[in-house]
Formats: sequence, C-alpha cells, structure tokens
Amino acid sequence: MKNQSMNTLRQITHQIRSSALLLLALLAIANPVAAQAPAVPGEMGPTLSRIAGSGTIFVAHREAAIPFSYVASGDSDAAVHGYSWEICGHIIKAAEARLGREVKVVPVVVSANSRIMMVKVGMADLECGATTNNVARQKQVAFSNTIYVANVRLMVRKDSGIKRVADLANKRVVTTLGTTADRLIKQAALANNITMQYLLGRSHPESMGMIIRGEADAYVGDDAIIAGERANSSMQDQLVFLDEVLATEPYGIMLRREDPQFKTLVDDTIVGLMRSGELERIYNKWFMSSIPPNGANLQMPMSEKLKAAIANPNDRPAY
Repeated sequence: MKNQSMNTLRQITHQIRSSALLLLALLAIANPVAAQAPAVPGEMGPTLSRIAGSGTIFVAHREAAIPFSYVASGDSDAAVHGYSWEICGHIIKAAEARLGREVKVVPVVVSANSRIMMVKVGMADLECGATTNNVARQKQVAFSNTIYVANVRLMVRKDSGIKRVADLANKRVVTTLGTTADRLIKQAALANNITMQYLLGRSHPESMGMIIRGEADAYVGDDAIIAGERANSSMQDQLVFLDEVLATEPYGIMLRREDPQFKTLVDDTIVGLMRSGELERIYNKWFMSSIPPNGANLQMPMSEKLKAAIANPNDRPAY
C-alpha cells in the first residue's frame, strides 16, 4: 500500500512538472521576456541586483557629443539621440530579458569631466557617450568591447595657413575639458619643439565656438566629435582637418568595475549586434545618414580599425 502511494505521488509530481514546463514554453512563445524566470540575486552581481530591486537603470549621456549621445536643440521632450545611446538601448533590453521584467530608464546628464566619477560612485549604471578606453581610466571603471575607434585630429580654418602641427608655434589651441586631447597636443608640441597657448572649452560646442569666433586657431579632439560640431556650425565649409593624427583611441560603454556579470551581459549584447550586422546598420544611421536636429550628414564611412574591432571583439585600452 505504501509503495502504491509513493508511485501515485511520483506520477502527480511528474504531471505537475510537465504542466509547468508546458506553461513556460507557451509563455515564452507569447512573450520571451515575461516568460524568463527571474535571475537569482546572488548570480546577478551588484549592478543587476540593484536594477532588479529598484526597477530602474540609470543611463548616463552627454548633452552635446554628436553623433554619440546628445540632446537635439529644440526637442520639446529633451529626447536623447545618438550612436552610443542606441547601442545602450539594446543593452537595456538584454538586462530586462535577464531579469524577466521591464525596467525604467533614468537618463543622467554627464560632462566630459564628470562622467567617470558618476559611474565610479554608482550614480550611473552605464555611460553611453564618447569615452576613450585607456589604461588610466580602467583603474577606476570598466569598459565594454570597443564600439568605435577615433582618431585625435586638429581642425583649423581653411584660410589660416596652418597645414601641420609644426605651424602651430605660438598659436592658440583649444581642447575640451576632461578629454584626452589636452595631453596629446602638449606631447605633440614637445615633439615638434614648439610652444602653444592652451585654451579649454567646458563643452564641445564651446570649443567649436572659440574657433568660429576667432578666439582659437585650432580645435583638437576626436574626429567624429569635431565633425559633428562642424556639421552643425555656420562655418562648416570653412573648417578643415589637418592630415596628422595625434592618436588612435577605442571607445567603449563605461560601467562599474568588479562586476563581471554585468560586463558579460554588456559585452555579449555588443558582440551579438556585431555578428548580426545590426551594429553596422546603427553606425550607418548615425555616421552616413542625415541625423537630428538639422539633418546633417557626417559622411564618415566605417574605418578599417573599427571593422577589425568588430571582426575580433575586445576591450583593449589605448595606452
């Protein structure tokens, strides 16, 4: 009698398990995110655990880092646009799938000077801007796999007579506060045995404004950022890049250090975009097409270095 009861209990348990599996399968077909079992807190790491508990994710962005992340002037809802911002949108969806729930996105405005600290102290879970991954910064924060490879270059007026770095002796050179360009142009000045007058803009638009108003003779920074500022300026046909490249720098999405679970989710999402061809589509949308707010087109085809980073995903720093 006891054996018969045990057999009956096993049959009932098996039926319950089968029904539960069938229900989960049906839910997965209808709604994959909702059907996914919630992640176990101990397996999620600190960032995903916090997101799961609060139902919010804090996403840092820049106000004027065209075309990576920016708020288009005139937008009534202050919507964020950009290449990095769109990539982060896919990461957020991956986090929702991992947690089995929707989360509220809270945009956090950061500057070039504040972005690292905002991530380091936990005021932002992701930084979706135009941030160089280098050895010094990796001591404070972590970076995703490379999403863009920038060339640090100089922009001058066509009629300035400046053709190379050596021509900048005793000239006024502006860089944006918190960027790597300041150190790089000072190294270039030393290598060319010349002196310059160094100026700092608090933002990329302010730096561009200095060269437009004639307050600076050259603007140094990452090629796409400067091209984005030029495309939306009143002097776009009168400003040119010098041929010299001061450095090549990989960009990544910033996140907190010592959270391998969240970094794995971020990197896996980016690799998925790369392998599916979606990253190339996103790139062409922001670098080879008309973009808000004025329909400017940067006309910057994907570089061979970025193609190499897509073919072999990595988070190697610049130096």
